[in-house]
Amino acid sequence: MHLFKKPKVLLAMSGGVDSSVAALLLKRKGYDVYGTFMKNWSDTKNKITGQCAWVEERDHAIKIATRLEIPLITLDFEKEYKKEVVDEMFKKYKAGITPNPDIDCNKKIKFPLLLKEAQKRGINLIATGHYSRIKKRKGKCELHRAKDESKDQSYFLYAQNQNELSHTLFPIGNLTKKKVRKIAERNKFQNFDKKGTVGICFIGKINLKDFLSKRIKSKKGKILDPQGKIIGEHDGVYYYTIGQRLGPRYGFELERKNEKTGRMERWYVAKKDVKKNIIIAAPEGHPLLEKDKIIVKEFHLISEDEKTFLRDISKNPKQICSRIRQVGELIPSVISYKNKKIIVTLDKPITGISEGQAIVIYQKTKCLGGGVISF
Repeated sequence: MHLFKKPKVLLAMSGGVDSSVAALLLKRKGYDVYGTFMKNWSDTKNKITGQCAWVEERDHAIKIATRLEIPLITLDFEKEYKKEVVDEMFKKYKAGITPNPDIDCNKKIKFPLLLKEAQKRGINLIATGHYSRIKKRKGKCELHRAKDESKDQSYFLYAQNQNELSHTLFPIGNLTKKKVRKIAERNKFQNFDKKGTVGICFIGKINLKDFLSKRIKSKKGKILDPQGKIIGEHDGVYYYTIGQRLGPRYGFELERKNEKTGRMERWYVAKKDVKKNIIIAAPEGHPLLEKDKIIVKEFHLISEDEKTFLRDISKNPKQICSRIRQVGELIPSVISYKNKKIIVTLDKPITGISEGQAIVIYQKTKCLGGGVISF
């Protein structure tokens, strides 16, 4: 008589409610769950207790693992995270580019290292508490947006590959956040009402300017209006991103009265010249702030064949939807391939697009892939 052997899964447990409920659901489905807490950053401290934030988060994970009677392993990837994510982030900001460290973290740290660790332990599956869905079609894994569109995280997962997705489970992808919290409360999880993480992956919410100034020295430069007139001074072009508001809160008196309308206008970063250390600012509604054509670099497709896809869109541009920010608006767009450049043309111009940010493309709920924004 053959006994059924439970499939093993290595689950990333952050101490938050999402991964905690993911653990519960996997166990209910008959998986042999091994929790793992990733220590990737130890510099963030609790302002009240002075304790490292990761220690507090792991305490939450330990309590849930104990309650569910599953083991919890702690993995230290701090060295890799600093090198592959944080160092790269500083390098890109210094070049005047706005990176997305959360995408880099998933691509370079969380998924590949978790899968490697799982296979080293004889475990064939990994799982996370991401709000996304994986569907298998024609031997390929497709990435789809979550049922809860307001929490969808496919934007951060567009760079994952077939090998990773074929070994990955997203247990809460078909649930709403409200439902996840209800499940946690019903099962007496102490973190059922714990606030979700904000800010940079594993680092948390930070003052970006203060964070960058630790390794990028301030350097005073000019702020110009669209006509080239000097209207102010900044303390380092690296600290500011395209679309960022410049006003009293940020040390700039750039709220000005419009001579025609008589009302006060907000001003924003429209362009940056890193070599000359110059910021060009423009008032809200100015054409300089709006973009509708994006060149996509470092293009990655999840389940489509890239050569076939590029050949097809070079002949017949494809209707898609684009997302520039996590849970940002899904903008109807057209993707084409001309002169060895992948171009996404948005149906309407939008503001706040910066080089280095991610653009992620969709057809209905399916995430086709994405890349890095350039102009």
